[in-house]
Amino acid sequence: MSSLKEKLNNGSFVLTGEIGPPKGTDIEKHLEKAELIKDKVVAVNVTDLQSAILRAGSLATCHLLQQRGIEPVYQLTCRDRNRLALQSDLLSAWILGIKNVLCLTGDHTSLGDHPEAKPVFDFDSVHLLKASSILNSGKDLTGHDLDGSPNFFQGAVVSPGADPIEPQIIKMKKKVAAGAKFFQTQAVFDVEQFGEFVNKVNGLQVPIIAGIVILKSAGMASYMNEKVAGINVPDGLIKEMKNTEKSDIKKKAVEIAARLTRQVKPFCQGVHLMTLGWEELIPDIIEQAEIS
Repeated sequence: MSSLKEKLNNGSFVLTGEIGPPKGTDIEKHLEKAELIKDKVVAVNVTDLQSAILRAGSLATCHLLQQRGIEPVYQLTCRDRNRLALQSDLLSAWILGIKNVLCLTGDHTSLGDHPEAKPVFDFDSVHLLKASSILNSGKDLTGHDLDGSPNFFQGAVVSPGADPIEPQIIKMKKKVAAGAKFFQTQAVFDVEQFGEFVNKVNGLQVPIIAGIVILKSAGMASYMNEKVAGINVPDGLIKEMKNTEKSDIKKKAVEIAARLTRQVKPFCQGVHLMTLGWEELIPDIIEQAEIS
């Protein structure tokens, strides 16, 4: 059984991390980042061509993590594959021992470094969840029997800071109906807003893992407010970053991430730490957040 599934099912508060594959073939430094947090988190997400930027594959990286005793969460997007390839990649992931999959629609290719690439979007995240559920049942999408079937612990994403929030909740319900067993959220900075969102979806009875993104600068915070849908970094946090000396930025980043982790804990079943290359800060975040 997936350790992530086991811990969420028994009511443990979970911590997950994240790495991105390399833009190239030099994978070792990325695996070393995962090793830094191996004993601090229950699982490590591997992004799938995040922001539509060319990188090595999530599947290969997940396999290498698995070999190192690090439980991966296989992120799979619909942008670059049709339904045949999506099903094939899911079966391949299970054969390689990967038990967790996070089903995503994916950013449009126009946002990435190959804007001329033709997007596929044969499915969206809801259809991908349903396809994974059907594979779990021992069939393919055409109803043919599989010679051995997977048993994925399927996750999805939600943006609790979206305005209006109702479309997110509607789609969240569709994702649960399609087979989502847990949710990871877009970055949470406004805890009051997050609490209001959780109260609206409590009836779904699906574990929610709150996304905590490391703030590296005031400029980064402002950029996310302007460019990233569903993210709201309060002015107070931006001011804190502006008033921090450059030499103390990492210390302040840890302080804010730990504070947010403590504040969201009563509303969710775990935290997903997105440290954007600063994985070495995770032990300090956990210590300051007082999470054992």
